[in-house]
Amino acid sequence: MNFFPLMRLKTCSFTCLLFFFLLFRLVAQQAKIHSHNDYLQNVPFWEAYASGAASIEADVILMNDTLFVAHEKESIKKDQTLTSLYLDPILKAKQLGIGKQEPFMLLVDFKTEAYATMEQLLKDIAPYGALWEDQTQPFVKIVVSGNRPAKEDYHKYPFPVFFDYQSTEDTLNLPLEKIELFSLSFGRFSRWNGKGRITDEDAQKLKEPIQIAHGFGKPFRFWASPDSKTAWKALSEMGVDFINTDQPYAADSYLKSLPERLYKSPNVSEIYRPTFETDGIPSKVKNIILLIGDGNGLAQLSATMYANNNQLTITQLKNMGLIKTQAADDFTTDSAAAGTALASGQKVKNRSVGSLPDGSAAENLPEYLKSHGFHSGIVSSDNVTGATPAAFYAHQTDRDLIREIAAELSESSLNLFIGGGKNDFMRFGTDETKTLEAQGFFLAGSLEELAASNASRVGYFASNQGLPKVMQGRKHYLKNATKASLDYFQSKKQPFFLMVEGAYIDSGGHAHEVGTVIEEGIDFDQAVAEALRFADKDGQTLVIVTADHETGGISLPQGNLGRQELELEFSTEDHTGIMVPVFAYGPQSDTFRGVYENTAIYDKIIAAIQRYLE
Repeated sequence: MNFFPLMRLKTCSFTCLLFFFLLFRLVAQQAKIHSHNDYLQNVPFWEAYASGAASIEADVILMNDTLFVAHEKESIKKDQTLTSLYLDPILKAKQLGIGKQEPFMLLVDFKTEAYATMEQLLKDIAPYGALWEDQTQPFVKIVVSGNRPAKEDYHKYPFPVFFDYQSTEDTLNLPLEKIELFSLSFGRFSRWNGKGRITDEDAQKLKEPIQIAHGFGKPFRFWASPDSKTAWKALSEMGVDFINTDQPYAADSYLKSLPERLYKSPNVSEIYRPTFETDGIPSKVKNIILLIGDGNGLAQLSATMYANNNQLTITQLKNMGLIKTQAADDFTTDSAAAGTALASGQKVKNRSVGSLPDGSAAENLPEYLKSHGFHSGIVSSDNVTGATPAAFYAHQTDRDLIREIAAELSESSLNLFIGGGKNDFMRFGTDETKTLEAQGFFLAGSLEELAASNASRVGYFASNQGLPKVMQGRKHYLKNATKASLDYFQSKKQPFFLMVEGAYIDSGGHAHEVGTVIEEGIDFDQAVAEALRFADKDGQTLVIVTADHETGGISLPQGNLGRQELELEFSTEDHTGIMVPVFAYGPQSDTFRGVYENTAIYDKIIAAIQRYLE
């Protein structure tokens, strides 16, 4: 029975509800963007407006009845006025329906005497009444900052003029109906430069004026604050409502994507602690278990560990190395070429599955080992015809030749397969499942049935299409599939090779889905634990854990170990050429230390079993 598709109906579990609650909480905390000294941007107004800035700042100097946009008189340019750079473009944006049409404020920072500058401002904005004809939700509010009139005079100035109040000490009899926000200098409270972590003392100082402003029901902004991703996040978490930045597009993109990149796993998993009794000893190796986390680079592994209460089964291992992942024809490999390198010890072109650059077949581990009396199997959370599992049985020049790849399975050297994608064997006019049965495969209806089978060849299709991800309801599949495979092979009393792939770590990297990266990483670690348990009981099993490549160019800029909360950042939607880790456990595992090509995994496996073959 293919039970995994049914699990899609159970995705609104308590775990998922908790995840969405946390996501909602993070979204609700997002601050707005204040484009500081916006007139210094390459494209004043339009860049900030397109970035969704909720506040846009222009310094003005009154000279000869004109409000010039400049910070000081020496930098005035005759054509750059408040009208030309801001009022006219804002009116055009509204009239033409450009952008999201979301209300914002134009913060006009007076650099000259308050009352005379205010008089000219009122004259300049008079023709633009269409911008604030809806006084309940005006397209733009004019907010005066810098040299302002006395607060007692605020009420003299008509709509849409409001004020940026710059004190949290002088708070008696405030004309709150005319105050749009509170702003203070960041430097009054902290010297933090936006790198590393702000001190608890400074954080508390910074929170005090924010709380005062909020106590009056008004938003808050720091000016001259650090302008970095770390600072934007910290200020937002403190409760700052408007982030002061010279990078409106970058800040807006970062803060909007932050809820999607912050993650706390609801599925903390118990780890297995190996005995290390046979680890690294120079004895015979009878069985090989190769576990491949697709796309599982060091950052993915780190994120999974931190999210899982700062521990993984994988990270208990002591023998480790790094592998280079380049393909024969490209610096950045795909899963087909990388899988083939691991399976055959040969560099091939991207997209090639078990096929050498000249088109000939690359002998894979199951083929080599069969002649020495080994059984072999593959397990994957991908389709059985996926690039990585296919590299261990097929020989095709392109990974998308699904029909041809499926047809090769029955003629392969495999004794066992478990994975998704049964339809790949039935959708091209020939029912390859019948061919599989004709070639001796017993197609089990469950993992339990597969584990108990006496057949010489077994297979289990866990789904008709692709398997769901962990976050879509799949639970313990890879662990259970690994255990079932090991139970099956153990009953045969023959040496064996088993490849286990955690496929969806890669999918999370491609899609920038932090939850997928972490939850699939935890799921993969559970399969590793199952392999290590077997190795400890057996005493002659070598376990290798690695990846085919890294996906997403992931970094971990920030996190909180106490909350098991991680922030991931992605530099690409593709694979990268970063080296990936290798971990080994059991007899001769010390030979996997060092830095080497991915093809050396094959060579080291062959070398490890030579003593058994002698």
